[in-house]
Amino acid sequence: MIVPGGGIARDGMRWISSRPAFLLPVKVLGKLFRRLFLTRLIALREAGRLGFFGRLAHLADRRAFLRHLSPVRKKNWVVYAKPPFVGPEAVLAYLSRHTHRVAISNSRLIRFDDTGVICRYKDYRRDGANRQQTMTLAADEFIRRFLLHVLPRGFHRIRHYGLLASSARKTSLARARQLLNVAPSPDTDPVDEPTDVRPPCPCCGGHMVIIETFERWRHPRRYPLRSPVVRGAPPTTNG
Repeated sequence: MIVPGGGIARDGMRWISSRPAFLLPVKVLGKLFRRLFLTRLIALREAGRLGFFGRLAHLADRRAFLRHLSPVRKKNWVVYAKPPFVGPEAVLAYLSRHTHRVAISNSRLIRFDDTGVICRYKDYRRDGANRQQTMTLAADEFIRRFLLHVLPRGFHRIRHYGLLASSARKTSLARARQLLNVAPSPDTDPVDEPTDVRPPCPCCGGHMVIIETFERWRHPRRYPLRSPVVRGAPPTTNG
């Protein structure tokens, strides 16, 4: 969740900045998480979705279960939070990689055959060229991992509220920039130029350039030689 550090006053005449460290009151969040966790844990037990075996078999009794949770209610649950190392730009870049990309890009898919799906991944425990590794997954396992990134029915990937609400986003952001004396954002209206859908080069990541286009069924059967050779022609000499 991205929250602005302030907001526009009700009269629309000034910007009200929030106080430092306003976003996450960690002590309050710790108590809230403790209550929600224990409440839902008890609900699971009441619904018969928790099983107790071995040394924990006595917790099947409701009174014993509640007595077991009683000391936990008095402990402080710790919420760990700290500012990002690089700043808000790094946070936005991190979130954009998860909200505006699919689970795996086509460039990472190498092939699919009887052995499974062969794809490329980064092993961050290695450095240099060895960081790029390949793995082979069974088709059903690849589909299972891919579907973990698909939102359940009824969920939305991104929701906007407040200043970014769709009904008043343009007006609110313009007013906020004016009050904060910030230069307006560049014009991002779509142009009439066609979108470049060419995939990047798998080796260097640069833009692919179309050199020549062949009609269907007229593709060259082999690459041309660097220097054409005319068979049967007499050699030439200088002099």
